[in-house]
Amino acid sequence: MQHQRNSDILIIIPAYNEEATLARTVSELKRHTPYDFIVIDDGSKDSTPDIIREEGLPALRHAVNLGIGGSMQSGYKYAHRGGYRYAIQLDADGQHRPEDIAKLVREIETSGCDMVIGSRFVEKSGYRGSLSRRIGIFYFHHLIRVLTGIPVYDPTSGFRIVGRAAIEQFARHYPTDYPEVEVLVSLSKRGFKIKEISVEMRGRQGGTSSINWSKSIYYMLKVTLFSVIRKSFS
Repeated sequence: MQHQRNSDILIIIPAYNEEATLARTVSELKRHTPYDFIVIDDGSKDSTPDIIREEGLPALRHAVNLGIGGSMQSGYKYAHRGGYRYAIQLDADGQHRPEDIAKLVREIETSGCDMVIGSRFVEKSGYRGSLSRRIGIFYFHHLIRVLTGIPVYDPTSGFRIVGRAAIEQFARHYPTDYPEVEVLVSLSKRGFKIKEISVEMRGRQGGTSSINWSKSIYYMLKVTLFSVIRKSFS
């Protein structure tokens, strides 16, 4: 289902069991931006679908949980069909500040880049995060630099904006789970221009993260394998 388009920028909000934060995130988003948005309800088992209905939010719902990659690809397909010029990922848990969206938009419009990442680490910020997350970020920073030659200081950041060419690419193919690092390698391989800018991020504003130590280790091994394969053979 394609909703009425009022802007050439679409904000994609992937949401899985985000009853504690979704309404607040959308309310804050509406205060700070004039852009269209779509919530991708990834088979939530809590009251997320009820909140979407009660708030009248534009949304797509997966019958089963497909993971963050499946959610984002649904969003990019929606953006592609709707003819949007730019698409932005904004997490439903409140970590990304909607007031920073203007910085992402301004940068991609003036830099000629295909993707601009909102980074916690390109400049000094107050963000800390868990030890496992910091280790993963450090590891993937070096992995991407070895594979692509580009320095990305916050490779797991999901706060990013992409242009039309990347939207078309992601609508055709997007990694299924833990996609943030893989797509950087894939885009770099195809000659897309990627840039980071500094933003402030907050801790999760409610609910619980699905990432733990065992998932972090699996994430690092899987993404390393697939990123090396993409760099070597794609």
